[in-house]
Amino acid sequence: MKTVAPESIELTSTVALVTGASSGIGEATARELANRGATVVLVARRRDRLDALAKEITAQGGEALALTTDLTDADAAAEVVATTVERLGRLDTLVNAAGVMLTGDSEAAPLTEWQRMVDINLTGLLYVTKAALPHLTAAAATSPRRVADVVNISSIAGRWIIPQAAVYNATKFGVTAATEAWRQEYARRNVRFSVIEPGLVETELAGHQQTAVQERMAAKFADVEQLRADDIAEAVAYIVTGPRHRAVAEIVIRPTDQV
Repeated sequence: MKTVAPESIELTSTVALVTGASSGIGEATARELANRGATVVLVARRRDRLDALAKEITAQGGEALALTTDLTDADAAAEVVATTVERLGRLDTLVNAAGVMLTGDSEAAPLTEWQRMVDINLTGLLYVTKAALPHLTAAAATSPRRVADVVNISSIAGRWIIPQAAVYNATKFGVTAATEAWRQEYARRNVRFSVIEPGLVETELAGHQQTAVQERMAAKFADVEQLRADDIAEAVAYIVTGPRHRAVAEIVIRPTDQV
């Protein structure tokens, strides 16, 4: 018997908060969710980029709210969530896409780089998720969709060890572990937690690193056609538009020719 796949859930009348929305995966995800009907809250530090993206989204008929903040500050993270709910009335989707990758020789690495990765990749994600939880559970209980979503952007470094990336590995393993623990905790409350672990993606992420590290990575992966940020945004959309009964716990996505 031929079966028909369930239709995706429209995001009209929902609110999605996306961190790291000033570039890369966060920017592409915000644009994708807006295209699917969600009102998007754009969160990052660079006001000019957020304003430009918000202007683009509204020009195409969407709705966007730009909020600059430092998510490594617990009070600031909570304020972003509070402002979202105060101004838009609800929160249905959270996408934690903010992140930084600073890899290289461990002896030579400044402790400030390690601390920055912990603060942005892990602690900031924890702060904003903590603040969002009561609003997500409320949305899941009252919305016609009967579900809310948290999608955390980790990395293949959250599943497999990469040399000279001990702290980056640690933060991304932490993101993957926390996501699965939350998934189990909130499954019966209809808040779906998902983690996406991309391989090489063509974003600004590698540009955060020291020049020598950038050159070494460029040489190592010179023949690899990298993923685009839109590829990850499409994966996010697949997760959050799925029918209520379907929870996608984890997606690993690599370039075809990355081993």
